[in-house]
Amino acid sequence: MDLRDYWRAIRKRWWLVLGAVVVSAGVAVTVTLLTPPRYAASVTFFISTRGTEVTQAFQGGQFAQDRVKSYVDVLTSNRLAQAMVADGSGSSAEEIQESISAQVVPDTVLVEATVTDENRARALALTQSLAAEFPKLITTLETPPGSKVPTVGVQIIAEPKLADAPVSPQPVRNVGLGLALGLIVGVGAAALRESLDSTIRGPEALSAAASAPVLSAIPFDAKAEKSPLITEGSAQSKRAEAMRQLRTNLQFVNVDRPVRSFVVTSAMAHEGKSSTVCNLGIAFAEAGRRVCIIDADLRRPKIDEYLNLEGAAGLTDVLAGRANVRDVVQPWGKSGLWVLPSGYVPPNPSELLGSGNMADLLTALAAAFDVIIIDTPPVLPVTDAAVMSTLADGCLLVTRHGKTTTSQATAAAQAITAVGAKLHGCILSMVPAKGAGSYTYYTYGYTENSDAKSAESVAPPVPAKPFPARAPQPSPQAVTRPVPVTPVQPTPVQPTPVQPTPVQPGPSSPAPPVTPGRGQSGGARHLRGVDPEQTAVLPAPHTYHPDRAVYEGTATVRPNGTGNGHTSYGDDVRRRR
Repeated sequence: MDLRDYWRAIRKRWWLVLGAVVVSAGVAVTVTLLTPPRYAASVTFFISTRGTEVTQAFQGGQFAQDRVKSYVDVLTSNRLAQAMVADGSGSSAEEIQESISAQVVPDTVLVEATVTDENRARALALTQSLAAEFPKLITTLETPPGSKVPTVGVQIIAEPKLADAPVSPQPVRNVGLGLALGLIVGVGAAALRESLDSTIRGPEALSAAASAPVLSAIPFDAKAEKSPLITEGSAQSKRAEAMRQLRTNLQFVNVDRPVRSFVVTSAMAHEGKSSTVCNLGIAFAEAGRRVCIIDADLRRPKIDEYLNLEGAAGLTDVLAGRANVRDVVQPWGKSGLWVLPSGYVPPNPSELLGSGNMADLLTALAAAFDVIIIDTPPVLPVTDAAVMSTLADGCLLVTRHGKTTTSQATAAAQAITAVGAKLHGCILSMVPAKGAGSYTYYTYGYTENSDAKSAESVAPPVPAKPFPARAPQPSPQAVTRPVPVTPVQPTPVQPTPVQPTPVQPGPSSPAPPVTPGRGQSGGARHLRGVDPEQTAVLPAPHTYHPDRAVYEGTATVRPNGTGNGHTSYGDDVRRRR
């Protein structure tokens, strides 16, 4: 991944980066608060060798620099700690040894020792004990056998001093490190999640996965959970406009054979399938179409809940022969929308939907309605949707943004096409309004709080009837087919030809030439629809009157062999081309 990919991952999953930073900073703060404060006291020693001459002093300095590195280990040794315990420090040798740290000042013969402890007074006391016992121990170690004078001398040049503030914890450093670590972890997690994410987050990815066009992208609406229908105060919202776009696209998916019945399904559950069916039916009804919604989801029916209808009797009762479709179909609103609920939940939904009664019912309903929308269960868990797709004109696949994976969309599309059904297109639901893959199609002029009327008040009023006027007969086979009408051939008219009279212009004003005008061409007028085998007499200007600048008389229409009559104004009028 390059920098652009990392930036895209951060923008898409900013919440993951932010969460890692917050967690890391929280851990740093917690550790800082829970860590007890520790205080430090330090002392500095000067190491020298005994010599009076210059050469001896120089050699002694080199010797001291070499030996001073060993004194760091002596300061942190157990022997010195034992000596400090004997001095009455009140702590064990192990505790004293762990609390002492030492370092050599670079390029010098200075050694700095530091004692840290949770108690301020004890830290200072241990440092004073160290300042007293360390020179004694070095004198003992550096005194040759048989001599009373040590070769190395240790002097204190900085008395034990206690620091004003605790040396640990350090809040600023801890929180800063926590933020930096959280940022690194968050960016890495976002990049890893981006590389491993297989969910569909855009129309292009959905079209490629399902090998079908994306007919509409429905934006996410926080109010949809409480108001799922586009008529409930959101007729001019972005979601309503997306439904109208879907309605328009469905009218052009097959111009040679318009789609009148289609199945709406999804790959998995909870992808917005049933709410899409209801809103799409409302959108078609707004356009003045007679719409019938069939709740064929016989496992988890939802249409009656969304539309607030009685769903105890419905499709299953009609298929079982226990009820007539006229008795169970219910009108909704005043815009020509009718609903056939699911009825009771049967033990064999797939067999019931694939029966001949279901095919006959769709045929009968097609004679009464302009559009039939069928809600079915998800296509991957069960086969109901695939069975129903073979009976309808096609199928629509609903996928949810950020939830449906590419493999699920591909498998769902293959399950539909495997049975010979037509997948007209896909619908991407719950597209976020902001961020990567956001819904940006309808941002002009549409607000949630606009004063536009709801869809129910805008739709043309249609009187609610128990069943549409074009309802089928009780038997699905008794569908009246239109009787072809044989066109009546018109009887040709045989007009009587009249010899034209020459134009008689006035003595003082010669007849002006005929100028082509509206319906004329070069002094002639073409009349469409004239039989080329006939000659008709039509009233037309003939005699020229200078005072009124008009012709009066008759004109002869002669066939010209092309189906268009040619009108001439007497023999003295020259035809112009």
